[in-house]
Amino acid sequence: MATQKLYAGAKLREIRTKIGLTQKDFAAKLKISLPYLNQMENNNRPVSTGVILALAQEFGFDVTQLSTGDEERLVSDMKEALADPVFGENPPPMTDLRLVASNAPALARAFLDLHRNLRQTHERLASLDEALGREDTRAQASPWEEVRDFFHYCDNYIDAIDRAAENFACPDGQRQDPMALAEEALKAQGIDIVTSESELVRGLDPTNGVLHMSSRSTDATRRFQLLHQLALLTQKNLFEATLDLARFQTPEAREIARLGLANYFAGAALLPYRAFLQAAKDTRHDLERLAGQFGASIEQVAHRLSTMQRPGAKGIPFFFVRVDQAGTITKRHSATRLQFARFGGACPLWNVHRAFETPEGFLRQLAETPDGVRYFCLARHISKRGGGWGAPIRRYAIGLGCEVQHAAQLVYADDLDLSRAAAFEPIGISCRICERKNCHQRSVPPLERHLTVNPDRRGVLPYEISD
Repeated sequence: MATQKLYAGAKLREIRTKIGLTQKDFAAKLKISLPYLNQMENNNRPVSTGVILALAQEFGFDVTQLSTGDEERLVSDMKEALADPVFGENPPPMTDLRLVASNAPALARAFLDLHRNLRQTHERLASLDEALGREDTRAQASPWEEVRDFFHYCDNYIDAIDRAAENFACPDGQRQDPMALAEEALKAQGIDIVTSESELVRGLDPTNGVLHMSSRSTDATRRFQLLHQLALLTQKNLFEATLDLARFQTPEAREIARLGLANYFAGAALLPYRAFLQAAKDTRHDLERLAGQFGASIEQVAHRLSTMQRPGAKGIPFFFVRVDQAGTITKRHSATRLQFARFGGACPLWNVHRAFETPEGFLRQLAETPDGVRYFCLARHISKRGGGWGAPIRRYAIGLGCEVQHAAQLVYADDLDLSRAAAFEPIGISCRICERKNCHQRSVPPLERHLTVNPDRRGVLPYEISD
């Protein structure tokens, strides 16, 4: 199999700019000619092995950062956006999308923002009865989507907050009980913790210095919420600096992101990076053992595994997703080449949907996407109870997976034949952008393909999809 060439011109320019070197000085440090560096920075030539080694030896650079997954995310997102009928019947070829993603990522993100605003404008016009009477109907990005994209393009890893949480949870380098640390830190802030039969999971009364915690919540939820509140009280400066850099368009997006940063701190303190990474290796990523060892929920453990992308100490690149019973994606992140659709649900052939049928235990699946990449997928049903009779129960399914070359490091794959091609089920991303022609679960035709309808012929689908 031919080795895939690495084009990372934008990343090379970013490295050079951070170091503060001119192209001439940077080329001298890498022991290459100036024209050769210029060609690599403009993606006219791939990054050579010699340059990769020089980056590591001369600058101590983690060369895995040259391929962060941003390009794949941008290509996938642009492909989905360009499938919108508004762009016509001849979308740009994949080579052009990759060129834009690698050479002009800022332009690609601006295009995605523009398309998102276009969609939202159409949705407002479709709901004219709601739009009428509004004083300001200018299209703005949904605050929720804006924050989602912020974490998406941060690779769901924020180094400064991750390290701050680890330093809190592991004073002197040794992991301690995060609950005891949080209670002590809150007491130092003049906050007393009161547990009661409250319907609120967490409620702070700053006037009286009381934090109310619900006894109906699970231990894992109480730990997480305690750390979340502590983060809001003690990490204000760090959060403000991070939010300033993000440059959100609306105050609402900034406040939603603040909660997201507090959630990030809570998860990173409950599952501190180095200790959790080592435990994941030791248990071979056994989610139940990790949950018991760290006093966390299985969902918290699965989500944390997908964030283990610290430069120089990366874990397995996982994807993580949570869907509700309607198939709507409520959480999504991927450090793999698999990128979830920005709009709509996930592929119905994916095992995460079957998890609702089997409330107990894990479901395993070997899957192959249309681009030929193979994955090991794990799915499980989870429920969040209200803590009392008659209280509503929230039901979700979570999915965790990695490319199949990493599957041997997971205990769940021990008895599977990973070499048998027939064992891999074909899945897609979303019907509207999936290129498979004869999928028996296809709900809508692909937007970027011509259809042929023959009333005298009927196959799996009532139409035929052209190339």
